Amino acid sequence: MKHTTCLLALLLPFTTQLNAQKKADRKTLGNLQTHITYLASDKLEGRRTGTPGEQLAAEYIASQMKLAGLSPAGDSGYLQTFLVSEGKLIATTSHLTVNRSTLTPGEQFIPLPFSAQKSAKGDVLPDVNEPDNIWLFNVKDFEMSPHADPLEIYRQNAREAAKAGATGVIFYNGTETPKEVQKWLSIPVEPLKIPVMWVNSEISKVLDDAEDLRIDMQVDFASGRRTGTNVVGHIDNKAASTIVIGAHFDHLGHGEDHNSLAPNDQTIHHGADDNASGTAALLELARQLKASKLEKYNYLFVAFSGEELGLFGSKYFTEHSTIPPSSFNYMINMDMIGRLDPAKGLEVAGIGTSPVWPALLQQTIPASIRTTYDSSGTGPSDHTSFYLKNVPVLFFFTGTHSDYHKPSDEAAKINYDGELTVLKVVYELVEKTNSMEKLAFTKTRDKQTSTSARFTVTLGIMPDYTWQKPGVKVDGVSDNKPASKAGILANDVIIELGPHAIVNLEDYMQALSGFKKGDKTTVKVRREDSEKVFDIQF
Repeated sequence: MKHTTCLLALLLPFTTQLNAQKKADRKTLGNLQTHITYLASDKLEGRRTGTPGEQLAAEYIASQMKLAGLSPAGDSGYLQTFLVSEGKLIATTSHLTVNRSTLTPGEQFIPLPFSAQKSAKGDVLPDVNEPDNIWLFNVKDFEMSPHADPLEIYRQNAREAAKAGATGVIFYNGTETPKEVQKWLSIPVEPLKIPVMWVNSEISKVLDDAEDLRIDMQVDFASGRRTGTNVVGHIDNKAASTIVIGAHFDHLGHGEDHNSLAPNDQTIHHGADDNASGTAALLELARQLKASKLEKYNYLFVAFSGEELGLFGSKYFTEHSTIPPSSFNYMINMDMIGRLDPAKGLEVAGIGTSPVWPALLQQTIPASIRTTYDSSGTGPSDHTSFYLKNVPVLFFFTGTHSDYHKPSDEAAKINYDGELTVLKVVYELVEKTNSMEKLAFTKTRDKQTSTSARFTVTLGIMPDYTWQKPGVKVDGVSDNKPASKAGILANDVIIELGPHAIVNLEDYMQALSGFKKGDKTTVKVRREDSEKVFDIQF
């Protein structure tokens, strides 16, 4: 009897602690489910940056930060707003009528970015371009090299037509899709003095077959700007350095920004895993760290918007934070951590950004979790903005899946127990660094963003994902790579790579795919008010 009593006395503290942990886990699981269910609900309509749904999400996140006891650290309470430039938009007053048929803007016709905001009308004979009338250009008649920039070809022809007395220009039988032409509207170019439009393949057939045409056209543009919102909460422990924990909360809305992988499905893209999952974990970590005794560092919790458009929110934050990035100890980014699959496991990137990460992660992540590591501090998520400010980063990710960027990314498909596991890893990691000095920063290799192109070489630059003008702006240059060896600098804008004109990031990736290791070529950049050409070898 005495032996039994002694044994029970020994087991009682362990049992009490175990029960307390189970209770805490149940609370965390319930909170995760509550957060994700709300953020991914139809009410928020996909949380597209700059929409009422994004604002509802921001208000919810701010209310949860307040409930957890965090201090507001935005520009207006917990909120920090920023502008997203989208170039030109087709105004509702723009129209094109062909033989009394009114066409659909953005699909059947699109004004080109160099168009004047004017109207023109006339009776037009195909293949007859006369002064004081609208001119039709059949793009099939153009002699265009495979590497020619179609937008520049169109601009040159429209400019010559205007000089010859055309009152307007319509290009037809172009090989571009409406989606590709829509992207041109973000390119700033000097307008001509006449309205200029592009029409799709359906309308091109009408123009091909017609003997005479009555055309009435009007071009008007609207300003393409919207306001995004970050949400920022602070735990001020009066320390010299601050740990940043971040996750983006924006998603795709109904796919209006052409980044859906189900482009024909314009229903709500719920974004439960991407990235209500990371946002929910952010809120739970904030609650837990506020209640903890881990007080050697301050904590900054940032829910970013604009990530899906190109890291707009995190880039703005790192340049406008009231706490200078030089005082940041490190940054942890959680993006899509809600689908932990034992077969695929956990992916952790950024382990090369500080010499302490590899050993620390090995001590923290249970051996039972299959883990893939990546040393790079860059990639298509918000930790990149911090890495470029010389802040050590870690990026937690449970991988893509068949619901990625589709309406079917729903709360019911989240592995909540798996997300709890990831959350515990992050918390324990923070706990371990509480007894350490501020982490050292180290540079790493670049990680290119995803693209339809497949390439085996790299120039060694980090693109500015928020750049809205023609070309690819260099945000950073990796040491001992072709770009740095050639003399390319941060803030240069790449406008040509070999024979390829570079208008946007996809052009750059497609151009890279045409080269292999050992190839020599040239890179043309715009540096301030001049252009420079560099010889490089991959």
